[in-house]
Order: sequence, then C-alpha cells, then structure tokens
Amino acid sequence: MNTAAAEWSEASAVPLAASGESVQVRALLQLRELILSGELAGGTRIAELAIVERLGVSRTPVRAALLRLEQEGLLQALPNGGYSVQSFTERDIADGIELRGTLEGLLARLAAERGAPAALLAQARQCLAQIDVALSTPTLNDEKFSSYVALNSRFHALLYDMAASPTISRQLERAASLPFASPSGFVVLQSHSSRARDMLVVAQDQHRQVLDAIEQREGARAESIMREHSRLARRNLAEVLAGHAPEHAPASMPSFKLIRRRS
Repeated sequence: MNTAAAEWSEASAVPLAASGESVQVRALLQLRELILSGELAGGTRIAELAIVERLGVSRTPVRAALLRLEQEGLLQALPNGGYSVQSFTERDIADGIELRGTLEGLLARLAAERGAPAALLAQARQCLAQIDVALSTPTLNDEKFSSYVALNSRFHALLYDMAASPTISRQLERAASLPFASPSGFVVLQSHSSRARDMLVVAQDQHRQVLDAIEQREGARAESIMREHSRLARRNLAEVLAGHAPEHAPASMPSFKLIRRRS
C-alpha cells in the first residue's frame, strides 16, 4: 500500500483548476496516476498530443509533466521524440530502496549531530504514540493499516525536517519517487495478516530506536538504524516477488506490473 499513490488517485479525480500553475500540477498528478495505476503499462509509448487530448489541457503543462516524470525515472525519452513508460527490474527497485535508506541514514546522522529541535522531537514522539494505537490489535483492518501508512509517512517527514538539510531532502524525494521505494511503499499483499502486523511492529521498534539515537546525539547509531530500517522494504519486495508474477499483480498494487523479471 502506498499513500502517495492514494493521494495521486484522489487528486486526479478533482477537476483541473483555472490557474496555470494548478493546471501544471494537476497534469503531473494525473499522468503519474495513469502510470502507477497500470493504465499506461511498462513499455507503452507516450506521445505528447495523445496526453494533451486525454487530459484535456494544453501542451505546456503536459510537456512539463512529461519532463518531470522523466526526471523521476517513470518515463524514458525516446530518440525520435516522445516517451515510453519505464519498467523496472527487481535490482532497480532494490537499488532505489538502498539509496533511500542511505540518504535517510545521512539525514538521521545529521539530525543527531546538529541537535534536533525539541518541538520536532515532541511531534515525533506523539506520532509514534499514534502508531502504537494503530498496531494495538493482533491483525490490522483496512482503516488501521491506512492509518499506519499515513503516520509512518509523517514520522519520516519529521526525521527529515530534524536534519534541516533541504539539499539532501530534495535528493531523497527523488530517490523515493519510484514505485516501492518510498518509506510508505510497503509491498504487503496480506495487510490483514498477523505476519504483516509483526513486520510493522519491528519497523515501529526501529522508529523508537532512531529517535532515541537522535535525542542522545548518537549520529553513527542513528544512521545505522535508518539504513537497516529501509531493508525491511527490500525483504518484503523479495517475498512478494517470490510468490507472485508481476503480470498477475493484485488489484491493490497495480504498479507491481512495472516490475520485469530478469531473464
């Protein structure tokens, strides 16, 4: 489950606003959603005019959206013009998760070494308390799983803010933009199972450990915990791919189809 994908889906249902900036942002959200929803499959060639007609906007916002999605890695520019939808190997995604973990670890270390603001630490502790509530039952229903994903995203965002490094945060945003690479890009098919909840309990324990390391100004420890934290996503991905072929992706994970098997 991925909160970002859910937000894009919700945004794409809203009519385009009149202002140029709003139209550009909405075109980006809608086009990204078409890719992550599986409507534009991996390898599909995308022509600018076709997207203009599909979204009902002018060429300018579509051109900006295509360029942005190429920068994010979801599209590939073709030599003769136009773009194609990228597909990803298991290694591509594992590398993206590893890069995200490296950058998160760096931000956690900087937060510890520089000293995190008390207000942010308090907000993070409150966020963890709310996660505890979400994980208080033996299994998670849809509501509690969604709550966990949203709270997890907030906790990670607070950690980034603690480091006060916009430069690294921008690079992290790019690294986390690919399917499954974001902190909330959990590859959990059976979110109602006790196994899924157990995995999230482990993640929550790591949340507490990294926050403690930051508060204690233990930079190396904070960095190590965050790098290990990202590896939960890699393990989940490997387990899911071992049991399901991407072409048979579950309805809850349409972007799973962007993954191609190594021959």
